[in-house]
Amino acid sequence: MRLCTLPSDTSSSSSLHSPERYLDSFEMGNMLSSIVLLIRIKSIWKGLRLVFTTLQRPIDSPPSVASVSDGNTNLIAPSETVEELQHPTGSDFSEDGEPVLEATADSSTTVRPEAPSASSVAGPQIDPVDEESNRHSDNVLDDINDEKSFCYDYRKSWGITLPKTTLSAFTETGQTESSIKVPMQRSYTGREPVISSSLADTPCTTLGIEGLLCRLNATLGTSYTLDTPSLSSLLDECIVKNDDFGTAYARLRTVWNTHAYGNIQDELRRREKEDKERRQKALAGNRIVDVHLPPRRVWDLYSNRVVPSWITDASSKQWSGDYRAKPLPISHAWVNEKDQVDVWTSINGKEWPAPIPKGSSLERIRIEMLNLGAEYTWLDVLCLRQKGGPREDLRAEEWKLDVPTIGGVYDIPAVVIYLSGLGQPLSLKDGDLDSDRCWFRRAWTLQEVGWRGRIIAGDIPDGPIHARTIDEDGNYETDLLTRFHEQIESLEESSLSLFGRLADMQKRVSTNPVDRVAGLAFPLQPVTIPAYHESESLEDAWMALVDAMSPAIRADMLLMYPDAGLGCKKWKPMWMQIMTEPLPEYDYRPGSVQHDDETGEDWCEELCIEKGLVRGLDVGSAEGCDRCGEFVVEDTDGIAHTFKIRAAHQCLIPEDVYTLLGDSTGRAWAVGRRLPGQKFEKVSVFEMDGWEEADRLGYLHVSSRSHNVLV
Repeated sequence: MRLCTLPSDTSSSSSLHSPERYLDSFEMGNMLSSIVLLIRIKSIWKGLRLVFTTLQRPIDSPPSVASVSDGNTNLIAPSETVEELQHPTGSDFSEDGEPVLEATADSSTTVRPEAPSASSVAGPQIDPVDEESNRHSDNVLDDINDEKSFCYDYRKSWGITLPKTTLSAFTETGQTESSIKVPMQRSYTGREPVISSSLADTPCTTLGIEGLLCRLNATLGTSYTLDTPSLSSLLDECIVKNDDFGTAYARLRTVWNTHAYGNIQDELRRREKEDKERRQKALAGNRIVDVHLPPRRVWDLYSNRVVPSWITDASSKQWSGDYRAKPLPISHAWVNEKDQVDVWTSINGKEWPAPIPKGSSLERIRIEMLNLGAEYTWLDVLCLRQKGGPREDLRAEEWKLDVPTIGGVYDIPAVVIYLSGLGQPLSLKDGDLDSDRCWFRRAWTLQEVGWRGRIIAGDIPDGPIHARTIDEDGNYETDLLTRFHEQIESLEESSLSLFGRLADMQKRVSTNPVDRVAGLAFPLQPVTIPAYHESESLEDAWMALVDAMSPAIRADMLLMYPDAGLGCKKWKPMWMQIMTEPLPEYDYRPGSVQHDDETGEDWCEELCIEKGLVRGLDVGSAEGCDRCGEFVVEDTDGIAHTFKIRAAHQCLIPEDVYTLLGDSTGRAWAVGRRLPGQKFEKVSVFEMDGWEEADRLGYLHVSSRSHNVLV
């Protein structure tokens, strides 16, 4: 069996993991030659062992739920924590006899011109690796039996067992592990087909078509030849397009073993066409009608490339029970501009600078995300076109669609959160929780909490997450720690209601004022979403959002918001009112308020009482206390009936005869004036004093459903 020899690396970064590194201290020439010879023999022997071990390894026992380290508090973990990484340029064997490959730096300038023909590819040649990088693999959880891992699905689908591989921050960044505060950013070991950044940066033109095939075979454990149908033209296209290996690998990985089922190029073109058509149809005028549109781009952690989401084919699986069908998103606090740096990186093709905190590293973030079990992630600085790139016109156009639908990315069970800044170690000092840069106070993070749990990233062994209470009341050693943990716990208790979300936004800030409105779009679950415009006024953005809300949410606004709106329509409050006035502590009253996009008309067909006297609510009370009053209405025989009512707000309702619009239960009522043309002008709201009073009013049959235009 002839092995495909992978390109070696003689660059300074690669040499840190070459045999020559360990020979510098030997001064005797003959001793040097002997040691080099022994290492070469050992390298060849290990390469052969890897090939035969991979070919002969039996299928493992049935899958079981993997356990997860409790290194992070509030983690979504059990079987969701995946494997670790791989790229075949170096190897060693762990105590269980499994080969461990290391994704080391790999220079694109040292490809051997005499590389064997791709038709003879059977597997990678394995070279020795650094002991420091491999020592982490001994106790790493083996994810081969994790049904949600890539390597499990890969073996089940194609009968290929991928070997363990290690990716270390030392080989990726040159930083020693001891200098990296976050343990999960130091190295990653597992069976996922991960490649080094250096290999990802290697141009396909440098590899050539045979070298490209050799690399793909080695990474994915296959032995395809150029005679394989459609492969030759597919690989040639990567070279013609001047792709680097990372881009080619990201594009081909999901379809690599599907040659027998059709033309790969046709499949990729089909996905791209469907995605393009979907995005074109998603924006109708100034309204996004496809609110569950997948993100335009995702970060493929295996290839270390930002790719179009259609490459992952996740859009067809987005509502499956497994949240891994969608990228595991990252939420983070933004640091002050003076504390960040713009990074031009090949990860996003250098299309725009990625602003990250000074001292952070995208490579270390990648390692941490891999340790958390992610194959794809969504990170705004990489996946959402940022300012400062050459295509500013394209950014503004993309943001119309991409910014409002960000909430859909976070609409999954778990979200990864960097509370102290992207990639930064979690820390806590006086003033952090009150800063405008605090994660808990930012407008956009309102929609970035997930709906089952949070993964607090950047965790360190002695960090604030690991603090323990000092008494039964839940207090911590300091008031600051107590506040911090109360904030964490509040994420579990955050309200999903209209006024709960609005009250939360009252406490938040944003760099661009209109972002406070845009950040509410997805949490309020509108039927459609207004397009995003950076320069739009707050009131225009808010009214557009109200018009896009579901009829049930608009009914809550009509029946629960205590005051009349100060704008052109009295039934809906202005943004200024919403952000400065007290809001109801609870909501949801069954009802429906419709909106006509063409005419701009709002109407409802709920219970209506044409005439009734409201009294006793024209005087205020101590703040926080409900006010009691009476509602008097005549039945069909002209007999007056009096009911107890109450107002859980301090807006005065002058004693007068009003028209009432109610919810379907007859408990909550909007008080207003009847205008010509069956129009209703809201004044305030009240509730019947208990279900008994509501039922008594219902038995009187003085209300009926009618069409009312809201003004």
